[in-house]
Amino acid sequence: MNITTSKMDPRLNVILLLASTLLAASSFHSYEAAFDDSFTIMWSQDHFTTSKDGQIWYLSLDNDTGCGFQTKQRYRFGWFSMKLKLVGGDSAGVVTAYYMCSENGAGPERDELDFEFLGNRTGEPYLIQTNIYKNGTGNREMRHQLWFDPTEDYHTYSILWNTHQIVFFVDRVPIRVFKNNGKANKFFPNEKPMYLFSSIWNADEWATRGGLEKTNWKLSPFVSSYKDFSVDACQWKDPYPDCVSTTTHNWWDQYPAWHLSPQQKNDYAWVQRNLVIYDYCNDSQRFPTLPEECSLSPWD
Repeated sequence: MNITTSKMDPRLNVILLLASTLLAASSFHSYEAAFDDSFTIMWSQDHFTTSKDGQIWYLSLDNDTGCGFQTKQRYRFGWFSMKLKLVGGDSAGVVTAYYMCSENGAGPERDELDFEFLGNRTGEPYLIQTNIYKNGTGNREMRHQLWFDPTEDYHTYSILWNTHQIVFFVDRVPIRVFKNNGKANKFFPNEKPMYLFSSIWNADEWATRGGLEKTNWKLSPFVSSYKDFSVDACQWKDPYPDCVSTTTHNWWDQYPAWHLSPQQKNDYAWVQRNLVIYDYCNDSQRFPTLPEECSLSPWD
């Protein structure tokens, strides 16, 4: 997909995080996490490093392998947030993924919520691809441009997940809203607890301009960096989890978190006008009969 950058107003009014106004007494965990306390390396330990103080985490990709980490705990519903700085320069073919998944691997019945950052040639914009899986079925991609260079500094990427909606945020701006219909369905993942993951890997068969642009391994290693992971969520505990159903004890499970606020709606409308590159709900060639969830309004 060949994208040209459009002129956009950089003075987007960043919304106040809903959590700051709706904090309520809670028996669940809310904290910023040290790496060893909350995460484990999935593969290629030698491609993972930290800053001297342990506050910044680095994943690297070379021609041999990438690297990834995951939380030790699973969660069902909540707020999940991380600051990332993406690979700079020529990053074509490189994908940095930040996502939630109900399984350690890409199992056939998994639920999953994806941020995927698709690298590009120097001077061309990064794209964010989001996707949502339920019981192993995805194909719910959206792609967005950003209103900043994500390689120059850290930016915050967050997911709000409750039984009413899933919202993907960038610097507290909602870029995607995925609604539930309040009925048993095949599209909204709300039954399985999920781990949180991040990884860097080579996807030059599809990631940049549909695979036309290949990874330039002479520029490796490619490094993405992370800090300030925070979670305010229901931690799953077998065999009698606290989060088998919603409780409304937490800000993310109260009525205002079931909908966008007026300011969030303004920001979301700006994103829809200026940043959306692809929306599967508008792809009638791919989906002659649009999926059921495409009829649900993000404004409700």
